[in-house]
Amino acid sequence: MLNALSVDVEDWFQVGAFEDVIARDQWDRLPQRVERNCDAVLAMFEAADVKATFFTLGWVAERYPALIRRIAEAGHEVASHGWDHRRVFTMSAAEFRADLERARIAIEDASGQTPVGYRAPSFSIDQRTPWAHEVLADEGYAYSSSVAPIRHDHYGWPDAPRFAFRPLEDSALIELPVTTVSIAGARLAAGGGGFFRLLPWLFSRWAIDRVNRDEHRPAVFYFHPWEIDLGQPRVHNARLTSRLRHYSGLWAMEGKLNKLLARYHWGRTCDVVAIERVRLS
Repeated sequence: MLNALSVDVEDWFQVGAFEDVIARDQWDRLPQRVERNCDAVLAMFEAADVKATFFTLGWVAERYPALIRRIAEAGHEVASHGWDHRRVFTMSAAEFRADLERARIAIEDASGQTPVGYRAPSFSIDQRTPWAHEVLADEGYAYSSSVAPIRHDHYGWPDAPRFAFRPLEDSALIELPVTTVSIAGARLAAGGGGFFRLLPWLFSRWAIDRVNRDEHRPAVFYFHPWEIDLGQPRVHNARLTSRLRHYSGLWAMEGKLNKLLARYHWGRTCDVVAIERVRLS
């Protein structure tokens, strides 16, 4: 079973947990760690002989074009994560279209690839953004991996399908939600990020095994480069809940990732989408 492996390329200060205490006009003055962290991820993937998708902020691509070229030249997919991590449900349709275009130009210039995939910051395509998939289709995207079909205090579309679906009747656009497992009618997140750091490895192994073996569907997994960076600055003026979400489990992340890479068959999101497209046809 080919599973989708992805990296959301953003720096430690660009996360939603700190957006209330770190303004965007401060970003260029803060210690930049995204390049060193992405290079560490690339080395990890090379050692494991896996390919992945790097959903990249246009802001990062504009400032680190050599990094984005290295990612592309290593055989990974470079896709869009929007311009500067604005959640889609905070934008109008016109603002979303402009955000996509600005990010696309930066990613194309840096990588030489036209992005065909998109992931919304903080999985922010949900019932509040009924226009989002139509905008993506209009802008030429082949797929989105922007839906978390769970209940969460920051995001989530609990009524969305758990697996790949076509959100528009008149478009070939595919939505590939991040992985969840269903237990007694409840959905639990099992596709990476903070849940992967905070929960025991045995839970993630059980969940992905269940999705692959029992449901015969691919897992969709993601993480961030800053999640393997123990030396990143600490944001002491953030709320306690934000600090716990961001820093908990960092020490164990790299070891867990190595187990994950060794146990399952991983590939680029675009390749998993191609398989799911046949399934949906």
